[in-house]
Amino acid sequence: MIEQNESRMTPQQALAQTLDNCQPDTLLVCGTLPVRLGSAWHKQYPDKHYTELLLSESRKALPSSHTHDLALIEGALEQLSREEGTLLLGQLRNFGTHRIAVIMTDASDWKLSDFLGLGFQRQAYLEGTPARTLYTYNIDSYNRRRDWNNPRYWANPEMWDKARW
Repeated sequence: MIEQNESRMTPQQALAQTLDNCQPDTLLVCGTLPVRLGSAWHKQYPDKHYTELLLSESRKALPSSHTHDLALIEGALEQLSREEGTLLLGQLRNFGTHRIAVIMTDASDWKLSDFLGLGFQRQAYLEGTPARTLYTYNIDSYNRRRDWNNPRYWANPEMWDKARW
């Protein structure tokens, strides 16, 4: 995705860089800016799978018949209730979208803690008015591997029938 210590960029630059870095085979877009970027991407790569998600159909459109490598969302969550926005992000994440990039205006009701609760990270502050922030979700870094979280530690078959816990 985007390096945290880079200088501020515009929302279009942030999404374009995310798209360029991910090199997805399947792309889902929701919102005006993502649709423009996604359309240009699809013209360049017509053999790749491209989906435009309309807000009016967000409940009916998921689960999708495809899992997506990348979802780009901008200007959509502000138009949905908090419950519907959370449902949209949760469904994208839970139905196998590998990476999700969401641009939110800082004046919205959504807080950093809302995104953290869904497994997102604050990736970058973006230039422009209104002030916006890029939040990202990456399945590969969402749940880091822990040494204790494996069968060797939570099952101890050598002690079965030998000791009482």
